Amino acid sequence: MPAGLVVLVGPPASGKTSFVRALVERGQIEAEAVVSSDEIRAELFGAAGGPEPAEFDAAELADSDAADATDTDAADARIFEERDRRIVARLAAGRTVIAESTNVTPQARARLVALARRFDAPVTALRFAPDVADLLQQYAERGRTDLTTADVRAYAAVMSRDAGADRLRSEGAAAVHDVPGRRRSVTSAEAAARFAFGQVLPGYHLT
Repeated sequence: MPAGLVVLVGPPASGKTSFVRALVERGQIEAEAVVSSDEIRAELFGAAGGPEPAEFDAAELADSDAADATDTDAADARIFEERDRRIVARLAAGRTVIAESTNVTPQARARLVALARRFDAPVTALRFAPDVADLLQQYAERGRTDLTTADVRAYAAVMSRDAGADRLRSEGAAAVHDVPGRRRSVTSAEAAARFAFGQVLPGYHLT
């Protein structure tokens, strides 16, 4: 994949964090290249920073990644302001940056794509789309309690409806890749081994 902005797209517990950890452990990407909304939330507000919304309509999902667009929560606004600052710093230096958050809604992705366009950086979307049964099993195995089963199903439904490969390309992704997972008996480390990342955009030089 070319250097630029890599957007991870997938419901909670779909394997995004395990995947990027495997990339870092394998030395395929530097840790500083990963910008995680959850980690920023923990840095600013403590371990979990509060649960996801307990109830929402799947048709009108109030994705935490779209908080900057709805401006309904000052804490979320701070998180995404800091996320954007870190992404901009990487792109301005011509470096690869991975945006690790759910990004299942078009609103969540639109701001990220706009940031990449400011620097003429290509956008690559990596889709994490396990079937609902696998997603629920992975959520249960991780012992998380911030979402209900209905919430997890709602995220999966929005992912299926609003984050198909064609939709992502129409929004500005130059390339879209599905990351294999449990359904294909592929571990996070094995999935990470299938991807190679450009580190520096053409025309930029490290000093």
